[in-house]
Amino acid sequence: EDDFQFILCEGCQQESPNLKLLTCLHTLCLGCLSKSKFIGECPVCWTAIPQASGIPTMDNLLFTSLQARLKAYKKIVDEVDLFCDNCKKTVEFWCSECEEFLCTKCFEAHQHYLKRESHEAKRVMDIRAGSAKDFLEGTRKTSNLSCSNTTHKSQTASIYCKKCCKALCCSCALLDSQHAPFCDIHSETQRRQEELGTISQELKQKRCSFEATYTVLQGEAARLEQAQREMRELIRQRVEQLVQLIRQEEEELLGLVEARQEQGQRELARELRHVEGMLRRMEAGERLVEKMSLYATEQDMMDVQPFIKDSLEELQRLQPVATRDQAQPRNFAECRARLQAL
Repeated sequence: EDDFQFILCEGCQQESPNLKLLTCLHTLCLGCLSKSKFIGECPVCWTAIPQASGIPTMDNLLFTSLQARLKAYKKIVDEVDLFCDNCKKTVEFWCSECEEFLCTKCFEAHQHYLKRESHEAKRVMDIRAGSAKDFLEGTRKTSNLSCSNTTHKSQTASIYCKKCCKALCCSCALLDSQHAPFCDIHSETQRRQEELGTISQELKQKRCSFEATYTVLQGEAARLEQAQREMRELIRQRVEQLVQLIRQEEEELLGLVEARQEQGQRELARELRHVEGMLRRMEAGERLVEKMSLYATEQDMMDVQPFIKDSLEELQRLQPVATRDQAQPRNFAECRARLQAL
């Protein structure tokens, strides 16, 4: 349970069949997006949602695939409604390629008729004895990529066209000579994974600068708070020595300090919010790349990788805001001048 909390909606922490992947790489269900669509930003890191409706068009296919595979594993472990999909008898085997439960008799027929397809059916008791990660690793290895040609959906894609960026079966590659050069689909998925890994490593280095900026801004907020307290005390000490005729000036000074402090807090809050949002986006990117490397099928990689790559490259182009000189707390110069005049 704890290992797979990451496939839940990051807004409501609930499982959902309709998970959307935002450009900031956070994952939200349609319910949470509907609540925040009038705001038009991610509720986790406050990044603007580019779609006018507030609902991203990109489904998180990786998490949806994981949910489906984990649902099958949970069904096997819990032994609930576990019957052969063909004859409704007692289940003995599970074929991850067909995504079917089989009794012994149906398993023998399955092995006979699909012996050339190299389907790997496993005993249910062996799956039950293993972990969820073992089950996912097995389904990941046996998951084949379908041809992008809609008329060849039943064909396994083993070739990648670099020109049109699509996975093809052997028939498509032989008939379409205009789309050379080709490469092996496994090489392409491996290249994409390595590409995400490289970007992720570079982002980890950039993340350090954002964390440093965040720390500086937090320090400035603390210094601003301290300066505000000290100024209030100084004003009270000086004003108490004056006659009743300058009480009005005292109130004006206190009001000015409050206004400057609120202004400074608003500016800092806005900057802190921006930097924190960037950090959350980077954390989401690192986490998603890690889960891609652990659990993504080749189909997942082909569908999701370009989207994730664009988002990660956008993060690479961001720079932390420049921090100002901390020698003097800002916004209180006018207060000091007026106090000196008194």
